[in-house]
Amino acid sequence: MTNSRFRAVDAAFSRKPMETVAQGMVSEYFGCNVFSRKNMRKYLPSYVRRGIYESIEEGRTLDKNLAENVAEGMKRWAMDMGATHYTHWFQPLTGETAEKHDSFIQPSGPGDAMESFTGKVLCQQEPDASSFPSGGLRNTFEARGYTAWDPSSPAFVIGDTLCIPTVFISYNGEALDYKTPLLRSCWAVGKAASDLLRYFGTESARVIPYLGWEQEFFLIDSALYAHRPDLLMTGRTLMGHESAKSQQLEDHYFGSIPQRVLSFFRDLETECYKLGIPIKTRHNEVAPNQFEIAPVYEEANLAIDHNLMLMSMMKPVAKRHGFRVLFHEKPYRGVNGSGKHCNWSIGIHDGPGLFSPGRTDSENLRFLAFMSVVLMAVYKNNGLLKASIASSSNAHRLGANEAPPMIISAFLGSQLKEVFEEMLKSRSLVKMGKRPGYSIGIPQIPEILVDNTDRNRTSPFAFVGDRFEFRAVGSSANCSLAITTVNTIVADELALFISKLDEKISAGVSKEQAILETVREYYGVCKGICFDGNNYSEEWREEAARRGLDCETSVPKVYEALLSESTVGAYERTKVLTRSELEARAEVLWEQYSLKTEIEARVMSDMVLNHILPVATSYQTMLLENVSKIKDAFPPEEFDALAGNEVDLIRDISRHMYEARRMARETDLLCDQLERIDDARERALGFHDTIRPYLDDEREHADSLEMIVDDQMWPLPKYREMLFIH
Repeated sequence: MTNSRFRAVDAAFSRKPMETVAQGMVSEYFGCNVFSRKNMRKYLPSYVRRGIYESIEEGRTLDKNLAENVAEGMKRWAMDMGATHYTHWFQPLTGETAEKHDSFIQPSGPGDAMESFTGKVLCQQEPDASSFPSGGLRNTFEARGYTAWDPSSPAFVIGDTLCIPTVFISYNGEALDYKTPLLRSCWAVGKAASDLLRYFGTESARVIPYLGWEQEFFLIDSALYAHRPDLLMTGRTLMGHESAKSQQLEDHYFGSIPQRVLSFFRDLETECYKLGIPIKTRHNEVAPNQFEIAPVYEEANLAIDHNLMLMSMMKPVAKRHGFRVLFHEKPYRGVNGSGKHCNWSIGIHDGPGLFSPGRTDSENLRFLAFMSVVLMAVYKNNGLLKASIASSSNAHRLGANEAPPMIISAFLGSQLKEVFEEMLKSRSLVKMGKRPGYSIGIPQIPEILVDNTDRNRTSPFAFVGDRFEFRAVGSSANCSLAITTVNTIVADELALFISKLDEKISAGVSKEQAILETVREYYGVCKGICFDGNNYSEEWREEAARRGLDCETSVPKVYEALLSESTVGAYERTKVLTRSELEARAEVLWEQYSLKTEIEARVMSDMVLNHILPVATSYQTMLLENVSKIKDAFPPEEFDALAGNEVDLIRDISRHMYEARRMARETDLLCDQLERIDDARERALGFHDTIRPYLDDEREHADSLEMIVDDQMWPLPKYREMLFIH
């Protein structure tokens, strides 16, 4: 390192990584910290277990007497695991998780105590939690809010605490969290899909939305992180000149995982397996210090809980290995940012997925029917889907030629697109199946099987064979919002599709022909959402506008889609959210955008005034003293030749310092003015339109000073130091 202030990093580099304690085969301890069905068999009688299974699978309310038995068994299991406390673990509108710990201890007499955990406490608590954002659904002085147990996501133990996944609602029953609408949407899309399956001869099917997320993130050495106030407070570098070497050689992508990082992964995976999180994949990503971890597919509700558990767990595990985790979508300028690709599908419980072509005409017709419904839902609600993934941080990543643009389109692949196009011309079902494999001409290499579709990494909502990959979701996001949105619009469109079928059948059209005609009509209307080309290109932006797709890039304006009449109608018809709950969510999102942008602006001003300018002034003083000595030592006719470059540097430093100081002070004044705007939408628009440009311009001057000031004097770790793990 070049600066003595950062020598502590050398200790981090030389620290022996904490190796994972060998625990035998993963299968021997997988889910040991989860109150799973396996552990229920040890602590609950069979009739109680049946009650829980029926509650999960059929949506029945758990009998109070059974709840008492569950609570007693869960307490005994948790205490055997070393737990002394319990908490209702929920997802407030901050986008993260929350918990309040209570002890099992209950006074039982003078000087005596006993461990107690009742069915009432298991099923419902009143955590207050009045300071969480509510978007006006309740006032701060109206403190009463309830958490209620979600039996479909098993309880788990972390440390000495039993964690019980719950929903979080207000005194009047409005959703104050992300889990409540997610569960409603899962139920809505499952029921609507089951209703459509009856037209294909499948009765009483239990349909489930599935999710497989891919979590991208950056690692940075703890000592370097501690010397970057911007990373500490905003999650991203607000200034910093790009490193001469970053990702341009693409030598990090899928490369050998550094040993320190591999030790971190091993430790993390062990903790995940104990909690029943089925981690499958780990690899280097494109940018230096960027990595990805991904699990096997699960039911959407459980998958999202597992993602939030993972993100929470990664932080302490990383600290043990001398790292900090960065989930911000764009922590470094000039290299790729991080996403959380959400692979979404729906399928029959213990049966086939509904986005896979079948072997019979009926199965293929079913596939095309469900595909056309999804495409129509995306077409009608492309602005709403964008609102579900838009944020102040994700805006830095989307559309930067590294991630899909802020325009929602769907990728189908050439074969499936040809099938739909042919259906517009033909009145019969078009055959489709797997493409043949091909040989690469090497005897030792077997025939390669080819999928029905290629993949398009530039598409925000791409069909990839048996699922849709929603690639636009941000790394730091709670993906509940995106998946709730997809579930809801598909559930609503399924109901509309069924109503069209009923109209045709009532008019005497055969069931099969009614389905064919409706699929054909749907694709004819929504084909404008389908685009298989390069979504990064400027030509696509122009074409998308001609097709009438939502091309808005201002995040505060994007959120307006939450309040459109079509959005409110879809959410209210599916009973996922009411108009007032949607208004509250828009209010919260606008407020979060303003607050996060203001924090960045204040931190930038602080860093410019307290870190950059004093160092630049000191360096300029050194140059001035040197110029003065040259002037004294040499005749005037030689001065320009000997000191001209330094004089130019002094002028450049003065110019950059003046502009940086001016912008820092003006930014603070603008923030003061914007704070006084009462309307959340107008305030967010103000921060977007006025503060964001200031931050970019202010950064240019700070980065220019970084390249002028002596490296030994620069107070912040530089990109070339932060981006590479040794």
